[in-house]
Amino acid sequence: MSDSEHPPRIDCVLICGGVWHDMDYARLELLKLLAEDPRIRTRVFENYEAIEAIEAADILITYTCDVTPSLPAQEALKRWLDRGGRWYALHGTNSILRLLDSGLWEAPRWAPLMMDLLGSQFISHPAIEPYTVRVADPDHPLTRGIEPFETTDELYHLETHGHLHVLLDTLCTGPGTGFVEAEDAPGTYPVFYIKRHGAGAVLYLTLGHCRGHYDLQPMMDWWPTIDRCAWDLPVFHELLRRGIGWLKERERV
Repeated sequence: MSDSEHPPRIDCVLICGGVWHDMDYARLELLKLLAEDPRIRTRVFENYEAIEAIEAADILITYTCDVTPSLPAQEALKRWLDRGGRWYALHGTNSILRLLDSGLWEAPRWAPLMMDLLGSQFISHPAIEPYTVRVADPDHPLTRGIEPFETTDELYHLETHGHLHVLLDTLCTGPGTGFVEAEDAPGTYPVFYIKRHGAGAVLYLTLGHCRGHYDLQPMMDWWPTIDRCAWDLPVFHELLRRGIGWLKERERV
């Protein structure tokens, strides 16, 4: 039987976990998108320590906040990427957060290998408010036909690592709110980019904040709104679908 009659399965690992976000919502939405292709069989974890599952996966998707892999897991991710793995990293995957006695949040540089793999580390963000996402490379298949758009989301002030093929970017004009390095925030930052590693690559999309009523516990017992941010935009779901398609191509970027 040929592959066209019996296409091979695609083994996916989805890592979705951490703090300050509605992980239930993000996990469900990503699983629904993955289920659009019956070839994809997905295992779900809350952290990176299922190293054997990652090593056996064809593709990897992560939506986390303040979840840092152990060094053995980081080294496994590097080997996996170098062999040709493809990783779609979303929103807060690049975050390490610590709340200081001063009441400010800091972004400690405790996982340099992880941030080198991802190509960036989250440093701060302004208040959640509207901003414009620009198309930096309109000719790439991942962004072809995408027009500049406005979203209300967390605008990520990033420290970047290595060469990035930037697909979408944005201009930050104000300081971060409540972060140690807030004053460094103004500048131009990637929103959607590719970073290559050996035969593999990481695709990163910073959009996609989401939060429900209970997601700030124990700091706050009840958050008054349900926030979906870019998840409410058709263009965001288009970028997610295109990214999943990119994962499945399994060819050099």
